[in-house]
Amino acid sequence: MHENAIATKVLDAAFIVHSELGSGLLESVYESAMEWELTQAGLFVQRQLPIHVRYKEAKLELGFRADLVIERTVIIEVKAVEAVPAVAYRVL
Repeated sequence: MHENAIATKVLDAAFIVHSELGSGLLESVYESAMEWELTQAGLFVQRQLPIHVRYKEAKLELGFRADLVIERTVIIEVKAVEAVPAVAYRVL
């Protein structure tokens, strides 16, 4: 599956999760809900996948953990805030 098709399904899942749960919960809750939605959409999902990093000749044990890796292609880092701040914009 192409990255754009995966990204579309990820965005669809994110909108569903946000509609169902709203804001203000822990990131782990949204991560679990996203995993469920994406799995229901027929995607292969890996959660808290360790990503190793090479630095010069050294292979560092753990660079970071990816919250979600979808179809071994798209990495999702889940973030949560108590409230979404208003965004100012100007129409040209």
